[in-house]
Amino acid sequence: MLKTLLTQVKEYKKVAILTPILVILEVILEVAIPFLMSMIIDKGINVNDLDVVVKIGVIMLIASFVSLLAGALAGKYAAKASTGFAKNLRKAMYYNIQDFSFANIDKYSTAGLVTRLMTDVTNVQNAFQMIIRMCIRAPLMLICAMTMAFIINTRLALIFVVAIIFLGIVLTFIMTRAHPLFKRIFRTYDDLNASVQENISGIRVVKAYVREEFEDQKFKKTSGLIYKLFLKAENYLVFNQPLMQFTVYGCIIMISWFGAHMIVGGTLTTGELTSMFTYVMMILMSLMMLSMVFVMIVMSIASAQRISEVINEKSTLHNPSSPDYKIKDGSIDFNHVYFSYFDDQDEVNLRDINVHIKSGQTIGIIGGTGSAKSTFVQLIPRLYDVTKGEVFVGGKDVRSYDLNTLRNEVAMVLQKNVLFSGTIKENLRWGKKDATDQEIEHVCKLAQADEFIQRFPDKYDTYIEQGGSNVSGGQKQRLCIARALLKKPKILILDDSTSAVDTKTDALIRKAFREEIPGTTKIIIAQRISSVEDADLIIVLDDGKISAMGTNQELLKTCEIYQDIYQTQKKGGSLSE
Repeated sequence: MLKTLLTQVKEYKKVAILTPILVILEVILEVAIPFLMSMIIDKGINVNDLDVVVKIGVIMLIASFVSLLAGALAGKYAAKASTGFAKNLRKAMYYNIQDFSFANIDKYSTAGLVTRLMTDVTNVQNAFQMIIRMCIRAPLMLICAMTMAFIINTRLALIFVVAIIFLGIVLTFIMTRAHPLFKRIFRTYDDLNASVQENISGIRVVKAYVREEFEDQKFKKTSGLIYKLFLKAENYLVFNQPLMQFTVYGCIIMISWFGAHMIVGGTLTTGELTSMFTYVMMILMSLMMLSMVFVMIVMSIASAQRISEVINEKSTLHNPSSPDYKIKDGSIDFNHVYFSYFDDQDEVNLRDINVHIKSGQTIGIIGGTGSAKSTFVQLIPRLYDVTKGEVFVGGKDVRSYDLNTLRNEVAMVLQKNVLFSGTIKENLRWGKKDATDQEIEHVCKLAQADEFIQRFPDKYDTYIEQGGSNVSGGQKQRLCIARALLKKPKILILDDSTSAVDTKTDALIRKAFREEIPGTTKIIIAQRISSVEDADLIIVLDDGKISAMGTNQELLKTCEIYQDIYQTQKKGGSLSE
């Protein structure tokens, strides 16, 4: 974990190293000042030697100024190093997430990843800043002050040893109790963020079903759990400050008592006792700083583990050592393909799939909910790897291709249509970043999107809100189809992507496909028979297996499942008429 995090310091390594060096200089000078003060008292003021007072006073003044300057620079560099470290952590996580396969993405919730990128990184950033500054300053000041205390009087210095042992035992007890609670707190943060994200994105549904009170209760429950966990953790951490104060005042009382007896006995001077009191405060302030660092580290360890988990996550999909960068055509072959999301032989989602599709064919896929239609097509652009068997595109195993090359030649409109914040043009250019306005208009006409775009006041410069919330479901689907067509792919996959458009528009889209992109292999997943009935081949999936294959007419004669779907939809159509 530490190695993973420290590799992200990168270009801020110089200021991260310079900070503790400046802190060391600051502490050494700070510790020297009380010793110089005792010399002024014992060798200057007590014997009326003004020259000694002036000389040592000038040295003290210079030491104070240099210590102040070193401390200020240390603070500046610590801030620069910690913020830069946080930037690199977020960058490393974000870039690694971009390389995740669908299998990797399935392991994490969206809200959980957002929490790691924001809250967890902030916790680690604060801890890092404390470590390179306070974590150097406090132990060094403790050691130096202890050393000076032993030099002045060993018997009095032993009081500090007892205090340190006592605090060490107490802090260890607090840490072992608080750390597991903070781990649970951050996991609960994920649940809270997920709930808020889900509520905001689905606020229209919440209001339509009058579920505000239910959502309020759900939020209150999770938020209340975080409150209780934090309260329980703080109930342990709260002992930190009182115990520190108890130790500080205990040491002062004991040093005052024993010091006064030593001065009377002649074994300790007034200057030495004065400097000893200063070192008492230094030692105990160091312990207080260490306790603050300790609390921050306890909180950040859980965050650091969660960050490391994302950075170290390796994609389950990799390019071969010598990948192919050219795909001959849009032919597709499934050879005895089995697939399981969890590599579990008892939980197989696809079993023994054998399909051979010629380039340029139109393939319809139909089946009930949960029949693995989406899983079937996601193996073609290698969004997942097969568990057993082979998937060929253009006559070669998809695992032999460069991933970017394969996915650029296989355009896929996913079941959940997603548009991003920006203009219609900007969204469509996801398909081809240098597409001309003419190319954009052409694909929109093919996808039957140009008609409604022209009705917008700003036409193709119309701004799309986040998630496409200012366009209808059917409009969103048509824009996503146009975006896929801009790629000019060899294979076009529509995963139930015309479900929100009317049958006439659906027919026009399919007609445009036949006439404009005859060489592109088209795979259409649909719930409506009308969307696939003119396909060259229709595949009927049932519970992850191919139940039947054939044309519309063939399946009406031979496939009971297809007959049931056909009859149900035709009856529904006649009733509606």
